[in-house]
Amino acid sequence: MSETQSGSRRLLGRLKQALAEPAEGQERLDRITRLIAEEMGEPVCSIYLFRDDVTLELCATEGLKPEAVHQTRMRLGEGLVGRVAASTKPVNTGNAPAEAGFRFMPETGEEIYSAFLGVPIQRLGERLGVLVVQSKDQEPFDEDEVYALEVVAMVLAEMAELGAFIGEGAAMAALHQHPVMLRGKVGQEGACEGQVLLHEPRVVVTNPFADDAEAELNRLREAIDKLRVSVDEMLNVTELGDKDQLDVLEAYRMFANSKGWLRRMEADINRGLSAEAAVEKEQTAARARMEQVPDPYLRDRLHDLDDLSNRLLRLLTGQGSNTGVEMPENPVLVARNIGPGELLAYGRGLRGIVLEEGSVGSHATIIARALAIPLVINCDRITTEALNGDRIMVDGEQGTVHLRPEESVATAFRDKMAMMTKAQERYASIRRVPATTVYGPTIRLDMNAGLMADLPSLRSSGADGVGLFRTELQFLVRSKFPSRGELAANYARVLDAAEGKRVAFRTLDIGSDKVLPYMKPQDEPNPALGWRAIRVGLDKPGVLRMQLQALIRGAKGRPLTVMFPFVAQFDEFRAARRQLLDELDREERLGHPLPKTVEIGAMLETPSLAFAPKQFFEMADFISVGGNDLKQFFFAADRENERVRRRYDTLNVSFLTFLEWIVMRCGETKTDLSFCGEDAGRPVEALCFAAMGFRTLSMRPASIGPVKHLLRRSNLAEVREVIDDARASGAQSVRPAVMDWLRQQG
Repeated sequence: MSETQSGSRRLLGRLKQALAEPAEGQERLDRITRLIAEEMGEPVCSIYLFRDDVTLELCATEGLKPEAVHQTRMRLGEGLVGRVAASTKPVNTGNAPAEAGFRFMPETGEEIYSAFLGVPIQRLGERLGVLVVQSKDQEPFDEDEVYALEVVAMVLAEMAELGAFIGEGAAMAALHQHPVMLRGKVGQEGACEGQVLLHEPRVVVTNPFADDAEAELNRLREAIDKLRVSVDEMLNVTELGDKDQLDVLEAYRMFANSKGWLRRMEADINRGLSAEAAVEKEQTAARARMEQVPDPYLRDRLHDLDDLSNRLLRLLTGQGSNTGVEMPENPVLVARNIGPGELLAYGRGLRGIVLEEGSVGSHATIIARALAIPLVINCDRITTEALNGDRIMVDGEQGTVHLRPEESVATAFRDKMAMMTKAQERYASIRRVPATTVYGPTIRLDMNAGLMADLPSLRSSGADGVGLFRTELQFLVRSKFPSRGELAANYARVLDAAEGKRVAFRTLDIGSDKVLPYMKPQDEPNPALGWRAIRVGLDKPGVLRMQLQALIRGAKGRPLTVMFPFVAQFDEFRAARRQLLDELDREERLGHPLPKTVEIGAMLETPSLAFAPKQFFEMADFISVGGNDLKQFFFAADRENERVRRRYDTLNVSFLTFLEWIVMRCGETKTDLSFCGEDAGRPVEALCFAAMGFRTLSMRPASIGPVKHLLRRSNLAEVREVIDDARASGAQSVRPAVMDWLRQQG
């Protein structure tokens, strides 16, 4: 073994040890930069990771100023680090300031270092960041050092796959665990929910390190021999096939017998990688070259090498071509691409199809249309993100895919699916008429939303507006923090789709059961009562400020309605309201257009807020009772706990009396009041809320028809009399009495 190989193996050995030790993501990154610098004998090692698709951030360093960590940022292509990320190629120079595109970052203290070596941290076409070492020497790094750093970068990317760097500061989240929303193109309309069935499951390398290099070399050579035999067998079987098919298989055989391909993988194993990791390192390099090649023929040949690598990985892991995965109950096929014959072999049992490639005119698309199977094509990264059995929702109307959706996203998606069923047809006749009760009054019926996919329901459901737009869903479906510009554009699209109807935007409601994949989870004994919603916004004013700016800009001069969630006391609302007013003043100073009107409200989800000073009710433009949280806090019954939540009825006399108190307090100050939540969409509960004085209800789009149908046939004065009689009788719930009255009314 050469001295260079020995040094690489020692470095990987220390890296393996560091990754095996328990630590938070940021601590791991700090250890890694320190040991790389020590092993390579260089004063500086830094790790830059992507914060979003175009922004790199210094996330760990040994040798640069520590205060620059998480402060120094640059865009893709900016500076030498950005150049490495954009080109996915190393930059190696002995005179960094003289390089084209060099960007001086004084906050890092790097001006004393002349030599610069940066290599991309990437995995199968996905760019994760850049690994850098720097030196005072005015000479480029030698070839062995470049190679060693590339091997280390590959291991870092592989370990990111396994969640080794989870943490708010580190910016890397574990793959295959968090919700992801992916966009593609519409291949076939329709929507479905099911479980992922991978056409060709990818291999997740669980151990990138070679404990025994000789054993790993033998494993690789045996797998290569099997691969060559299988390619020869394919050629023999296809002797009478067409010329194009033969050309593809001949290319396969050429790559399978490539001595250079094998030699590079053997060198990686000798430097400390396992056989699987060595194959995947070469596969990643092929993917990177693919992106740089404009010639379609050459791109196809690189695709061949990519496919060959997948075959080799399956042989190494013992999976072969048959993964042993059974067809799930509601299969949604996920593939990079698929031929018409292979698709037909799956038959009509598929609920949906998602392709990473594909085209509107492809044979697979034509077959999917013939089978009436929802299809999304050109869905980038779907085969990298998905695992067999993952829950998946496919929106063939919008070309979007929700993988492992958070429950709020799943609920919103199912609402849309419900709107697409014929069950709503019986309410079509009253869709455009108001929910006017017998002898009055008229109840405003709003819908809850959180995805652009919800907004078509605004018209089809007959909703008067959006009483709750959950802005956190745009954060939950992403793997990185969205930018202000992205949020502003999204809010503008929401208002465009609303076509002038009122939309109440709820500011970021995270925490409890809604944890962002790129923020460090809080270890709290009772998250529902912990650091969440407006408490996070006030403790992290930069996040709240950014969202408020996005809302103001997204309004584009139109009316804007903002409500703050989980307010427990007057001071919280007053502070949040002040921040919004400050941002309005700031936007005006900057010359940006202000909303035509601004409504600022609060969600009443804690009993304490019902007893706030009168000034709170005077200051709030509107109040929305968040029934889901309010009920669980009122009864001290976790709504996620089936053993206790069903013990307490929404129409419990105590709860209705409490709601009556809230109606009275809002009536004293003429503050607009609404009830928002699951119970608002249940016709009997909605009828009782209206009888108790609520004049606005906000619910799932699919619930508006049934609720409106009952309200238009009911006399609220009679319902209120039934409720009062039940309360006076000492009944625990008014439900039995109300149900008896409804039966009498037919």
